[in-house]
Amino acid sequence: MAMLQFHKKLERNITLLAVATLITVAIGGIVEIAPLFYIDQTIERVQGVRPLTPLEQAGRDVYVREGCYTCHSQMIRPFRDEVERYGHYSLAAESMYDHPFQWGSERTGPDLARVGGRYSDEWHAQHLTDPRSVVPESIMPKYGFLADRDLDSAGYGANLAALSDVGVPYSKEDIAKADSDIQVQARADSDAADLERRYPDAKARDYDGNPNRVTEMDALVAYLQQLGTHVDFRKVQPQEEDQR
Repeated sequence: MAMLQFHKKLERNITLLAVATLITVAIGGIVEIAPLFYIDQTIERVQGVRPLTPLEQAGRDVYVREGCYTCHSQMIRPFRDEVERYGHYSLAAESMYDHPFQWGSERTGPDLARVGGRYSDEWHAQHLTDPRSVVPESIMPKYGFLADRDLDSAGYGANLAALSDVGVPYSKEDIAKADSDIQVQARADSDAADLERRYPDAKARDYDGNPNRVTEMDALVAYLQQLGTHVDFRKVQPQEEDQR
């Protein structure tokens, strides 16, 4: 009863209500904002996570531009049904270099966090060109036009420089060699030793089946093929196991 009387008094006194509202909002703001000052300690670094190569990053740009994120999340939740279907649950560190990250709740199509290496380059190219030719029940639009568009990679170092400004650890060498790195990674006959030195486990090959040109299809398939491949999850123990 006392609480009810206080509530009536609070609703009828505009000054008291304003002060109570301000205090509530301040507490909520502190709870939301304070953890951001400790974000470096909150996100545990995981061995293997690296920045995307210029070709993979260009593919990610295509992925975002075409709205792929609106139907495919990249966030596997720590539930048995999700882990059994998609693979190890997503780690915050895997997205530490993503701007913006691709976590979300929409799954018109399957989650893509672990799609890298599950299918061949030919499968991806065919799926993007004519989705229903490989997945009959698919409602995905056709993206075959990507194979007809040359990738505009001139001056791509500026993109890496911008990402460097927000914390992605691209070196000056990475930025300077961005354009050539794209050409190297998209061709099977190139010498990729220097690229692989700076981007461990990066794979150089023709991704779209057309070795005579570097297309947006090359870039998108390269991006898809590296998703979920950076971390050796056999070395990552679930938190609940660590605490036992």
